[in-house]
Amino acid sequence: MTDQVLLSADRNNIEECIDLALEVGVGVELMTFAYPEILDGNWKQTVSTYNAILRPVRAPITLHGPFMDLVSGSPDELINHVSMQRYQHAIYIASELGIKIVNLHANFIGSLHNSSYRRGWHERNVGFWHNMAETAKTNGVTIVLENMWEYEPSIIGDVLREVNHPHLKACLDIGHARVFGDKHHTIADWIQHLAPWLIHTHLNNNNGVIDEHYGFDWQDGVLNYNEILPMLRKLEHPPYFCLEMWQVSDMRQSLHYFQLDKMLQG
Repeated sequence: MTDQVLLSADRNNIEECIDLALEVGVGVELMTFAYPEILDGNWKQTVSTYNAILRPVRAPITLHGPFMDLVSGSPDELINHVSMQRYQHAIYIASELGIKIVNLHANFIGSLHNSSYRRGWHERNVGFWHNMAETAKTNGVTIVLENMWEYEPSIIGDVLREVNHPHLKACLDIGHARVFGDKHHTIADWIQHLAPWLIHTHLNNNNGVIDEHYGFDWQDGVLNYNEILPMLRKLEHPPYFCLEMWQVSDMRQSLHYFQLDKMLQG
């Protein structure tokens, strides 16, 4: 079985990522439209440029949406409105680029463990993400909701279960689960809990303390992808594997973990 692998392409390495993607026959996830200066600038020209440079890529392309300082389901309606506008903009850009999956953050405040915050957050986010899923449906896009500071998988899982919308799924960020998740929740727990909705992942290595984005074989890494990848492959519908790493060289060096149609050159 061939793994569906993508490379996380930022503004400073998009050409290098595309070159590697074409070399080994994998896809690309765009980070460019996550940044407010892009969304508030000449984004239409950027979309036109990306339409041209992405044309040779035949494997899947996804888009990482904006996340900085955004709060879904905020009790402050002005904040809520801004967050919704940002997400809607990203969904529209994805549709213009012919992209079917947009990655967005839930941004639960993980340091707050009190039950009243969690109940209120859950209730507000069910309504928020149902509305966003309807927007995604209209644009032919599916949202994948990514864990960031959430300390256990049920925080996002409970929202996905209650919304129960075909255009709202899950993205499991393995590094975030390790750094920000409660230690008694293993990576296997996160995979098992989110499995009904899991169609996308973000993969990298870190030291277990800081949200670093290194390759799988980083000497100080605490994540063992020889154990993690088989668990993901065993799912009924294995998700996309997005290498969300800072350096393209780390992505290249991590590709030997995957089953690909093309072999690396050299």
